[in-house]
Formats: sequence, structure tokens, C-alpha cells
Amino acid sequence: MVREAKLLHSSTPRWFWGFILCPYWGGLRGRDTSLCRASCSSANATPEFEGRGGDDLGTEIANTLYRIFHNKSSVDLEALCISPREHCWVLYVDVLLLECGGNLFDAISIAVKAALFNTRIPRVRVLEDEEGSKDIELSDDPYDSIRLSVEHVPCIVTLCKIGCRHVVDATLQEEACSLASLLVAVTSKGVVTCVRKVGKGSLDPESIFEMMETSKRVGKVLHASLQSVLHKEESLGPRRPKIGFLG
Repeated sequence: MVREAKLLHSSTPRWFWGFILCPYWGGLRGRDTSLCRASCSSANATPEFEGRGGDDLGTEIANTLYRIFHNKSSVDLEALCISPREHCWVLYVDVLLLECGGNLFDAISIAVKAALFNTRIPRVRVLEDEEGSKDIELSDDPYDSIRLSVEHVPCIVTLCKIGCRHVVDATLQEEACSLASLLVAVTSKGVVTCVRKVGKGSLDPESIFEMMETSKRVGKVLHASLQSVLHKEESLGPRRPKIGFLG
């Protein structure tokens, strides 16, 4: 979920459009542009997440999301810029795992895209007085907001190599049979934005090419299905059924 949006003020003149979505584990990171963070895994999902295991997994998740979103193409940065080089919006994304049945990174990327789709940013105006000092004015209308474009937000497709074949949407048992997996971030247009190999096994170049082609096809279908569900849910308005205490 997108927990909150905050205004960031830059006291030093540096290049940025405003906001860079870079989920991170345990705080803010990177060259002093650290603009977003993500938390965390839960021992409720599996006993392996308890204690240090949860910290390690949280770090792995956050680093993967950081690699996917730390660029200017995944999210429309200009839409989150209030005053270039001075003020921008910062989004904080929280990831809480309640159950783990395999295909973890894919599910998290889908949840992040859905959260960004539902996010609304308050509309603000920058007022400048005669002395040149600037002041930010927030609209009194709570419904006066802007929404983020998620057209280029990628989803992760994980392909597990088992024998001479690769499996999509693997269960925990299927993942246990795989010595190497490929995490591929794919946009709705089938553009690959990030590739990461996980596991102790190796992958030959021909297998990697085949897995990437599969991820493109699967990614397009995944994005289309997700967008359909999100738009259908949005069209229900107040009639949308609420599920759980987060509804």
C-alpha cells in the first residue's frame, strides 16, 4: 500500500524533476536523493521470515523494487514535481506479507502497481511574493487531486528453470525444485526494464533468451488482466465491497 505522501524540500540546487520512487528497506537510501522506502516481511507468512530471515528477505525485496523504480520512465516524475529543484512529492510504500505461497516478487509488484493506481496526490499551487520567496498552498477541496499514470509501471514475471523447461507462477514446491530463476520486470507494452537472476544454479544464454521472450508474453497478459480488474473496481465507486480492516 502507499502509506503516505510527503513534501520534500531541497535546500541544495541539484537536478531532479521532483520525485523518484525508490523503495528501500529500513530507511532512506542513495545519493541524498533518497525519496522513498518500503517495509517489510512478516513472520505470519512463514516461520522463515521470523527474526533475521525477515530482515534479509525485506532487504532483497526492497533492493529489487529499487532497481525497478529508480529511473525516470517507470513513474511520471514531472507529475510529482511541485517546484523544480525545490519541492516535490515523496511516496512511502509499505509491503506486508501475510502469506507466502510462492511467486512472491510477482505478487508484490502487482500490489505496488495497484497501490499507485489508487493513489491520489493533493493539488497544490506555488505562490511567489515580491521578494521572491515561495509559499505552497494546498487546495481546500479534499477531492481536488491528481492521479499517477501507471502505464509504464512494470510488473515482475518470475520464471523458474526446472530441468530443460521453465515455469511461470511457480508454487513453493516448484520453486524448491528449481536451482535458478529469472526475475524479469516487464511493462504493459512488453518492454523489459530489469532482469535479475536468483538462485545458486546457472543459466545458459539460450535459456535466458527463451525465458525473457516468455516473460514478455506473460507480462502483457498480466498487465491487461490487472488493468481490467482495477478499472472495474474503480467503476463500482462507493458500492465496492470492502474486504478486511484495510478496506
